[in-house]
Amino acid sequence: MENKTTSSNFIRNIVIKDLESGKHKEIITRFPPEPNGYLHIGHAKAIVLNFELADEFKGKTNLRFDDTNPTKEDTEYVESIKEDVKWLGFDWDNLYFASDYFEEMYDRAVLLIKKGKAFVCDLNAEEIRAHRGTLTEPGKESPYRNRSVEENLDLFERMRNGEFKDGVKVLRAKIDMSSPNINMRDPVIYRIVHAHHHNTGDKWCIYPMYDYAHPLEDAIEDITHSICTLEFEDHRPLYDWVVRECEMKSQPQQIEFARLNVTNTVMSKRKLKLLVDEGVVDGWDDPRMPTIAGLRRKGYTPEALRNFCREIGVAKNNSVVDEQMLEHFIREDLNSKAPRTMAVLKPLKVVITNYPEGQVEMLDAENNPDDVTAGTRQIPFSREIYVEQEDFMENPPSKYFRLFPGNEVRLKHAYFIKCEEVIKDSDGNVVELRCTYDQETKSGSGFTGRKVKGTLHWVDANNSMPAEFRLYEPLILDGQEESDNFLDNINPNSLEIVEGFVELNMKDAKPQDKFQLFRHGYFNVDPKNTTNGKLVFNRIVSLKSSFKL
Repeated sequence: MENKTTSSNFIRNIVIKDLESGKHKEIITRFPPEPNGYLHIGHAKAIVLNFELADEFKGKTNLRFDDTNPTKEDTEYVESIKEDVKWLGFDWDNLYFASDYFEEMYDRAVLLIKKGKAFVCDLNAEEIRAHRGTLTEPGKESPYRNRSVEENLDLFERMRNGEFKDGVKVLRAKIDMSSPNINMRDPVIYRIVHAHHHNTGDKWCIYPMYDYAHPLEDAIEDITHSICTLEFEDHRPLYDWVVRECEMKSQPQQIEFARLNVTNTVMSKRKLKLLVDEGVVDGWDDPRMPTIAGLRRKGYTPEALRNFCREIGVAKNNSVVDEQMLEHFIREDLNSKAPRTMAVLKPLKVVITNYPEGQVEMLDAENNPDDVTAGTRQIPFSREIYVEQEDFMENPPSKYFRLFPGNEVRLKHAYFIKCEEVIKDSDGNVVELRCTYDQETKSGSGFTGRKVKGTLHWVDANNSMPAEFRLYEPLILDGQEESDNFLDNINPNSLEIVEGFVELNMKDAKPQDKFQLFRHGYFNVDPKNTTNGKLVFNRIVSLKSSFKL
């Protein structure tokens, strides 16, 4: 069950104080992704925080695409982001694009020039970096810093008109080259980029930098609380400077919180794109990816992700969350929802020699022992079945309670069987077991004559559906998530594909249907590779974990 209990955090306390003091009459937040990749689990935390905070206080949340870099952005990403937000269960009050405000941003830049607060600089990117200084040494002023207002206005207009090539000139804010905060040392606020924009086409060839555009976007939309991750804390003085010096009517407040990091994966869109571009994964929605699209395809539910985001909370200090915590919430969500069924992933044929040839018996099986309303299903049972290869050992160790010569086990929902004979191929591999069954031991019959210690799952060999199963492990080897050479630390065993069988009643399973496969875990019908003639299952998570909240 989804737990929507609101827990206190420092951002929520700021909102409460601002409402009580009368500073704001209405809360307006925003989720402002750059459309240069697919959203990941870290974005899910930001989505839940912004939308639920506004919802709690009957405010509004905007979805705004921060599309100020045309060389990296695409409508594919725009559409995927919309889909992810909707799938997570949220709806925006307004849909905006930063590019909607390009004209006003230009006008505000002209205002800065007229006030002597901005200038056109001819230094290239490398020269600007060299002039910037260090954390212990002040920067050096650009030789173009003291151009006249008239010259700057003329050059800036000519930049807009396309008279200059990329990188030849930039517009910089004129603040303080000796500031201890490097972000305040005359940062670039406009650059020349001759590139087609997904929203504005070829109208513009100059584009605002994020640190200039973002505060203006917030102010234009009357955002009250601009919530961002901790790496922007040092950018806050520049955020406030832009709002103030551009003489914006609205005065948004930037608040920073710790971003989400998860073990055994990367949380950088640049690195995630590299995984896609290098073919390490089969797309942004690969189930090994921490993207929302990947988690959805793997089989995660929006309820599980929302509960996970709420549980990890909002803090000021960066930390790394064990991926097992995320797995805990999908187990908790699916335990009551997912129908139970049986599948054999690595089949070993069993012939029950004393079962009547040609007979097919229908057995009762519960769909979910934790939900009596889920009812029962009928599963076929006959002389030939499949069990897991790992459920048989010819020479087992002590306390091995599955099949071995002379041992008796229970078949789930069926009978006791005893292993009588082992059939091998010419290479000595076990290819078939010959067993006998006891018809008095039928499940549900009340048989109490003797007990067995092992219970095996199975499927009928002649009345089952072939299926492909995709078993996942972490994509990145432990401890290598933040390494610059993370591509050298890809887990070679992150995906195992096996061919097996599922119960016949699974023939009508549809993409995104979820099941608990006895002993194997929770599985999702893959929406990308499943066809009418072939079922493909992604394992979402195994059944048990040692993780405790």
